[in-house]
Amino acid sequence: MILLIILGIILVIVGFSFKDSANPLSKFSGPIRIVGFLVIALGVFSSMFKQIDAGKVGVKSLYGNVESDVLESGLHVVNPLLDITIFDIQTQNYTMSAIHGEGAQEGDDAIRVLSNDGLEVIIDLTVLYRVLPGDAPKILKGIGENYIDKIVRPITRTRIRDNAVYYDAVALYSTKRNEFQQRIFKSIEDDFKKRGLVLEQLLIRNINLPTSVKASIESKINAEQDAQKMQFVLQKEKQEAERKRVEAQGIADYQRIISTNLTDKQLQYEQIKAQKELAASPNTKIIFMGKNNGSVILSDK
Repeated sequence: MILLIILGIILVIVGFSFKDSANPLSKFSGPIRIVGFLVIALGVFSSMFKQIDAGKVGVKSLYGNVESDVLESGLHVVNPLLDITIFDIQTQNYTMSAIHGEGAQEGDDAIRVLSNDGLEVIIDLTVLYRVLPGDAPKILKGIGENYIDKIVRPITRTRIRDNAVYYDAVALYSTKRNEFQQRIFKSIEDDFKKRGLVLEQLLIRNINLPTSVKASIESKINAEQDAQKMQFVLQKEKQEAERKRVEAQGIADYQRIISTNLTDKQLQYEQIKAQKELAASPNTKIIFMGKNNGSVILSDK
C-alpha cells in the first residue's frame, strides 16, 4: 500500500516533468499524471483497510502517539496515516534449556543458580504466558515490541536465582521441588501482571546437581533400599522363630499332659488295642509264648 502511494507520486512527478519539455514523451504527460493520481488513490484506499488475524490484536499509533484502544481480530477501516502494530495474545512459551536446539536461544541457555549450601544447580525451565489484549498499548508504549527479551527472559531468570537461595541443593532436587516451583511462580506472576502479561504456567523441566552430590544421593538411596530389604528379612526370620517357638511349646505341652495323665493300666490298654488292630490284618501271624510272656505278632508286610 505504501509502495503504491510512492509509485503514484513518482508517476505524477514524471508526468509534470514531461509537460513543458521537448521530449517526445511529453504528449503522454497527461495520462501519466492521471495514472499516478489513480495509483495514489488506490494506495490510500487500500491502506484504509486493515485485517487482524485470529489470536492477535492491533495497536494504533500516529506519529509516535499510541492510542489506548486496540483493534480486535477481523477487518477494520482505519486512518491511512495510522501505524498498526500487531501483538500475539495467544499462549506463548519461552524455554531455557541446557540441551542445544531445545531452548529459545541456541546453545546452553539453562539457568545456573546457587543454592543455600553454596552449590551450583542447573535448572531447565519453560514459561507459558500471554499478552493481555487491553494492555497491549501499554506494552508498546512502555516496553516495545521486544517484550520477550526485555521482560519475560530477565525477570524469569532473576526471580529463580532470588528464590533458589532459600533451599539447599538436595531439597531443590527432591522434597522441595514443588514448593520452589510455586514460590517462583508467585513472584514472576506478580511482575508479569504489572507489565501487561499473564503467567499461565511455570514448568521446571529438569534440575541438575553437581556430580558429587548426585553420587551422594544415589548412595543414600541405595543404602536406604538395602536397609529396607534387611528389615524385611529380619521381620521374616522373626516370624519364623515365633512359629517354631509356638510349635515347640505345643509339643512340650503335649508331652507334659501325656506324662502327667498316662498310667500303667492306660499303657497296657493302649498296647492291647494296638495288638488287636494288628491281629485283624490278614497278613499277620500270632505266636503265643506262654502264660506270662504274652504273644508275639509277626506281620508279612
